[in-house]
Amino acid sequence: MLTRFWRELFADPNGSPALIRRLLVEHGSSHWRRYLISFALMAVGAGCTAGMAFIVGPGIDEAYTERRFAGVALVGVTMIVLFTIKGLSTYGQAVTLARVGNEIIADNQRRMFDKLLGQDAGFYADRHSSEFAARITFGAGSAAQVLSLVINALGRDLLSLIGLVAVMVWKAPFMAILAFMVMPPAVLTVRKLMKRVRAITLTQFGGGADILKTMQETIQGFKIIKAFNLETVVREQVYESIAAVERASNKLARVANRSTPLMEALGGFAIAGVFIYGGYRVLVLNLPPGELFSFITAFLLAYEPAKRIARLNIDLHNALTGVQVLFDILDIPDREPARPRPDIKITRGGIEFDQVSFAYRPGNPVLRQLSFVAKPGEVTAFVGPSGGGKSTIFNLVLALYAPNSGTIRLDGQDYGAVSEESIRRHIAFVGQDVFLFHGTIRHNIGLGRPGASEAEIIAAARAAHADEFISQFAAGYDTMVGEHGAQLSGGQRQRIAIARALIRDAPIILLDEPTAALDTESERFVQDAMGELIKGRTTLVIAHRLHTVTQADMIHVVEKGVIVESGRHTELLARSGRYAHFYRMRFSRDSAESMNEFSIVPG
Repeated sequence: MLTRFWRELFADPNGSPALIRRLLVEHGSSHWRRYLISFALMAVGAGCTAGMAFIVGPGIDEAYTERRFAGVALVGVTMIVLFTIKGLSTYGQAVTLARVGNEIIADNQRRMFDKLLGQDAGFYADRHSSEFAARITFGAGSAAQVLSLVINALGRDLLSLIGLVAVMVWKAPFMAILAFMVMPPAVLTVRKLMKRVRAITLTQFGGGADILKTMQETIQGFKIIKAFNLETVVREQVYESIAAVERASNKLARVANRSTPLMEALGGFAIAGVFIYGGYRVLVLNLPPGELFSFITAFLLAYEPAKRIARLNIDLHNALTGVQVLFDILDIPDREPARPRPDIKITRGGIEFDQVSFAYRPGNPVLRQLSFVAKPGEVTAFVGPSGGGKSTIFNLVLALYAPNSGTIRLDGQDYGAVSEESIRRHIAFVGQDVFLFHGTIRHNIGLGRPGASEAEIIAAARAAHADEFISQFAAGYDTMVGEHGAQLSGGQRQRIAIARALIRDAPIILLDEPTAALDTESERFVQDAMGELIKGRTTLVIAHRLHTVTQADMIHVVEKGVIVESGRHTELLARSGRYAHFYRMRFSRDSAESMNEFSIVPG
C-alpha cells in the first residue's frame, strides 16, 4: 500500500512532488552541508523564539504576583541574550541560504547555456531568442527559490511553530485545542487554490516572454520600424502583451491572497476564544496570569509562521512553474553523440559531397543526392536561383546540420566519424550579413583565434585592408562597434569579418560573398581583402558578383537541390546552357562594374 502511494505521488514528472524531489536530488544533495548548517541555525532561532514566549510568564508572575525586581531583571537579561542569539543565528542562516541560492542560480544558468550551445541550428529555426533569455532568467532563479522555500518552511517556520506550540500546550492545553481549530478550514482553502496559481503563473511567463521578444525586435529593427512607420503596430503588440501580463498578475494576486481573509477571520476567532477563556482562568478561577501571557505570546508569535506554512503550497506552485521551465531546457536531448569522436586530421583540405540529401522539414527536400568535389587550394563557386540549396551546402560543410543520407568527406574522412568541433576548427566563414559581437574592434578580430597577440590582430587587419580605417578612429582598435556592428559601415564590417577569418588561419574558407550588398568603392577594398584570404586555401563561394564567378576554378550551377551544370566560366558560357542563360540575364547588364546580383537571397 505504501509503495503504491509513493509511486502515484511521483507519477507525474511535472507534478510538485516529482519536481521537488528532483531539485533535492540534483541540487540539495550537493549542498547538504550548508543546508544542514542553515537548518541548525534556524533551530537555534526557533528555540530562542520559543524561549522568549516561555519566560514571559515567569516574568509577569515575578512582577505582578511575587513582586520581586531581581526576578524581573533576570528575565530582562535573559530576553536580551535570547534576542541577540536569535539575531546572530538569523543572520547566519540567511547569508548561508543566499550563498547556496546564488550558487544554484549560477550553476543552472551555466547548465542551460551549455545545453543551448549543444543544439544544432535547426533547434533555433522556429524559436525566438527572447524565449531563451526569459527561460534562463526565470527558470534558474526558481530552482533556488523553491529550495529556499522548503528549507525555510521546514527550518525557520516549522521548528518555530513546534517550539511555540510546545509552550502553548505546556502552559494551557485546553486553550491550545481552541487555537488549533483554525487549521483544517485554512488547509482546505489553500488546497483548492494551488492548481489555479500554477496555470496563471504559466500565463505570466508567456506574456513576459512576448514583451521581451517585441522589445528586442524593436531595438534591433529600429530603422525598419521608422522607415515603414511601424510605430503603431509594434506599440499595439507591446501594449497587448503588457495588458495580458497585467491581467494575469492581477488574477494571481486575487487567487493567491484569497485565503487571507478567511485565515485572518479564523485567527480572530481563535484569539478571541483564547482571551475569553484565559480571562476566565485568571479572573474567575484566580490562577496566576503568567501562564496566560506566555500562551498569548506564543500564540501571537506562532501566527506568522503558521500562515507561511499554510501558504507554502501556493508559493511553491508559483515557483515550481519556473522550475518546470528550467527542466524543459535541461531535458532536451543532446545532439552530440554519447561517445566522443576523434578530431579530424587535415592534410590538404579537399571536400567531397557524395549523394547528399537533406531536408529542414520532412517531405520538403532541399538537397537531392547532390555530389561534387572541391579540390584543395582551389576556388569552387556555387551559383543559381534563390532557394536552390547553396546556403544549405555551407550549413552542411560547417556541420551545423547532418545530412539525411549520403556522405560528406573532408580529406577522405567521413563527417559522421569525427568531431564536429574539430571540423569547424579548420574552417573560416565570411557571410553577406556580418555579425559582430558587442565590444571593440580588437575583440571582434581576436575572436577568430582566441589568445591571438596584438601583433597578430594588427597584421590580420592590415591584410584585410581594415587597418587604414581603424587607425582613423580616435580609439583605434579599442573603438566600440555597437550592437551588431551598428557603428561601422557595411564595407568596414565586412573587412573586420575578413580580418577575423584571416587570423583564424584555416585551410578552408567559406564565402557567402561579402560584396553582394556593397557599393563599388567598398567592394574594391573587400575584394582585395578576399584575395589575401583565399590564397592557397580551399575556398567555397556562393557567388553573387561577376568578378568572383569568372575567377573560380570550378563553378557549379545549383537548382532545386541538384547540380545541373559544372565547369569553368568560359566552358559554361560556350555550352549556352543554364549558366549562360543566368549570366546573360543577371551579370551582363553591368559587367564593367560587376554591380548586378546573381542571387539576392542565398538558398
